[in-house]
Amino acid sequence: MRAPSPAALRARLGRWLFRVGPPEAAPIVLVQRRVFVLPTRAGLAFAAALLVMMLAAINYNLSLGYALVFLLAGVAVASIVHAFRNLLHLSLRPGRAEPVFAGDEAHFPLLVSNARMARRPALRGRARGATVAFELPAGDVVELMLACPTDRRGRLPLGQVVIETTFPLGLIRAWSVVRPDAECLVYPAPERDAPALPQAASHDAGQRRGDAGNDDFAGLRAHQFADSPRHVAWKVVARGGPLLTKQFSGLGGGQVSLDWDALPGHLDTEQRLRRLAAWVLAAEARGLRFALNLPDAQGVADTGAAHAHACLRRLALFGLPASRHE
Repeated sequence: MRAPSPAALRARLGRWLFRVGPPEAAPIVLVQRRVFVLPTRAGLAFAAALLVMMLAAINYNLSLGYALVFLLAGVAVASIVHAFRNLLHLSLRPGRAEPVFAGDEAHFPLLVSNARMARRPALRGRARGATVAFELPAGDVVELMLACPTDRRGRLPLGQVVIETTFPLGLIRAWSVVRPDAECLVYPAPERDAPALPQAASHDAGQRRGDAGNDDFAGLRAHQFADSPRHVAWKVVARGGPLLTKQFSGLGGGQVSLDWDALPGHLDTEQRLRRLAAWVLAAEARGLRFALNLPDAQGVADTGAAHAHACLRRLALFGLPASRHE
């Protein structure tokens, strides 16, 4: 029998210790049994220093030494209560995460409420490697924005979120683990330097209206100083790409069909999805009427941003199991 991996053991221990199972319905309230406290490294060093001071006071029979040790120990014990109360009865509610492209950061909003009429300082939220420091005014609500990296298309659940504090002295860490019911839809990353859109189907297709036609999007090229700002591919720039200019073929308008089966046979599934994503963006940027045809379903031709996002959603979820929300 194969022994479980260390990661699986840690996950099993976490589920048992923190009682974190499937995603929790909002609001999530940090009640007493959900808040844990342990000393930090500074706290352990502080305890070791107190032990040495206690041994010195005993060895030299120093009354003031005893008083100092007990005073500092009392301060440390009081910090346990303050750290615990800094998290107690916080309420968390996830917001809606906007879809992103694979490789970009997914931003998960998390609303943290403080019903108590006392300020909650020096708090931190952690999830998927992202850490956000914040504080809560008395009786107020703060929105955390957890920026998590993405590397593949599909649904990205937020997963476990750790809310922690080392207030007031940094000697004690109080924390709680929650699992909000939140996920982000990750679109396939558009193919760089994708070929021009397929030719639009129309009655006058192939008849050019002019040599410098500005009708149908034909691709991207390197930006030149004399290019009009209206033709700059600003969406590519916003994603951190180079400055490119849109080219137009000058063909008459019509309906563009983005067909899975029409793509070259050497492309694998992910490469096909990336090319189709690039074509969807190009068609939406030009305002063309287009349909997306995938092996699982034929698309309906339409235009506009809502149609483009619906097509990108189909590409993101292609071949993946359905969510429990669907």
